Amino acid sequence: MTNWSANDAVRELLEEKYLKYNHPGFIENDPVSLPHRFTDPGDIEIAGFFAAILAWGQRKTIIAKCTELMARMDHAPHQFILHATGSDLRALEGFRHRTFNDFDLLYIVSFLQSHYARHTSLETAFLDLNDPAANVRANLTGFRNAFLAGADPGIRTAKHISTPAKRSACKRLNMYLRWMVRKDDQGVDFGIWQQLRPSQLVIPCDVHVENIARKLGLTARPKADWDMAEEITSRLKIFDPDDPARFDFALFGMGIENYFGE
Repeated sequence: MTNWSANDAVRELLEEKYLKYNHPGFIENDPVSLPHRFTDPGDIEIAGFFAAILAWGQRKTIIAKCTELMARMDHAPHQFILHATGSDLRALEGFRHRTFNDFDLLYIVSFLQSHYARHTSLETAFLDLNDPAANVRANLTGFRNAFLAGADPGIRTAKHISTPAKRSACKRLNMYLRWMVRKDDQGVDFGIWQQLRPSQLVIPCDVHVENIARKLGLTARPKADWDMAEEITSRLKIFDPDDPARFDFALFGMGIENYFGE
């Protein structure tokens, strides 16, 4: 593990790798490519939500399953959510990705339909407990509560929406928030949401981020949970208090390239 006192070297390395991976060439082979197929903000946030929720396993498979889902929605996810009737919804039957099945899909569609009947953006679903001075822990807890409001206790779909309240690192939702909230001149993240701030974001802590963060001395925690995600983010805030999640590109990219050769 790198000695944390050598943080200038860590900063330089992270900045180098951030510049290497935060560019349009990153998009094609990443789930973020799915929302990049659209220009309408509604399409972007809905396609992005599904791409994030389905983002476990090999990236090639994730992209293929997301492409299938968008085809089932006539490649117009916002309009599909707004106007799909019973006969339209039958197009979603039989969809499956690992443990995610058509029951889960139809529940999410129902939630989105209810939300968009009252709001113009999915961002508002993450704002009920918003504290601009804090990270998004409360936002994610509030979102899951809203998502499951009125659902039967023990509904299987709950396992697909993680929460810090159960110590989850919330990797997929933190990744989704990064896509929607961050904006720079490189064009990977969208920055279409205006009320949440980049300074509130928490690093999406997957196996690549976890491993590289340990090597760099950004965490010494034993497993990827919410505490680890917060600890890594707090260290990254030393380098960039306004946009710590941008270093996700560096940590993830170094993991993919097997930077430390193990």
